[in-house]
Amino acid sequence: MRDIPHEAGFVEIADRCWLARSTFLDVNVGLVAGERGLLLVDSSPSEVAARRVVEEVRRLGVAGVAGVVNTHHHFDHTFGNIVLAEEYDAPPFYAHDTVPDRFADASPLLQEEAAREPSVPEHAEIAATRLLAPTHTFSSAKVVDLGDRVVELIHPGRGHTAGDVIVRVGDADVVFAGDLVEESAARSGVPGFGGDCYPMQWPATLDLVISMLNDDSVVVPGHGLPVDRDFVSEQRSAIGVVAETIRDLAGRGVPVAEALAAAEWPYPAEELRDAVRRGYAHLPRQARSLPLV
Repeated sequence: MRDIPHEAGFVEIADRCWLARSTFLDVNVGLVAGERGLLLVDSSPSEVAARRVVEEVRRLGVAGVAGVVNTHHHFDHTFGNIVLAEEYDAPPFYAHDTVPDRFADASPLLQEEAAREPSVPEHAEIAATRLLAPTHTFSSAKVVDLGDRVVELIHPGRGHTAGDVIVRVGDADVVFAGDLVEESAARSGVPGFGGDCYPMQWPATLDLVISMLNDDSVVVPGHGLPVDRDFVSEQRSAIGVVAETIRDLAGRGVPVAEALAAAEWPYPAEELRDAVRRGYAHLPRQARSLPLV
C-alpha cells in the first residue's frame, strides 16, 4: 500500500489516475484523465467538501471534469454532485439503475439526522447540502470514452449496497472499488455492513472483481489507502466467512437474536448486527430451520 496523507490533494497513483483522501470519514475521491477531460469517481460528503475537490482539480491544471461516477448512493459519495454540476456545466453523473431512487429516499432522512447533531461541523454541512441525484444510469456495464482511453463502469453485483459500481481503468491497471472494498484504519478495516448491505451476495460480487485484477493491479477502496489483489482476496475470504456463518446458524435453527453470540466472527460482533439481520432475511426459506428450543 502506498502511504497517501489525508488532505494532501490529488496524488497520482498510476498513469493519469489520482486519489485524494479526506480526513472526514477517511473517504476517497478518484480522478481519471483522458484527452476529452476528467472522470471524477465520487463527489464528497457535502457541498463544502466538493468545493475543496474543485480547488484541487484546478491545481492539477490538467482539464475540466467531463463526467462523475457515484459508486453507490450513500451521502459520502454523492453529496458533492450539485457543486460539480454547477462548476462544470452539468456533466453526466453515472451510477447504477438502483441509485437515484435510493438516493431520493435515504438522503433527506440522513440530512435530518445530521441536523440534530450540529456540534460536528461536517454534520451542519451535510444538512445544508443541496441534493442532486445521478443523471445517467445503467444496469450492468457502461463504457466512458475519454478519447485516448476508455474507462469501464461495472456493476459486479450486490454487496455493500444494491447498486455498487467499480471503475476500471484497464490501461493503467487501476480499479476504483467504492465501498465493496474497505481498508480504512478509522473502521479497523471492517467492511461497511450497514442497514442496506447484502452479506450473502457480497462474496460472489468480490469474486468477479478479483477476476479482473492482476498481481500488479492498484485497487482504490472507498475509504482508506490503495490496496492490491491479495488484500481484496483476503477481505473476500473474511466476508465469505461471515456469509457462511450466517447460513450455518440459520440452518441449525439459531434465532437471529442469538446469532452474534453463537459463533466466532472474523470481525467484531458489534460491527455485524446489520449483516446478520439482513443475511437471515435474505436466505431462502428452505435454508432456515425452526428456532432451537
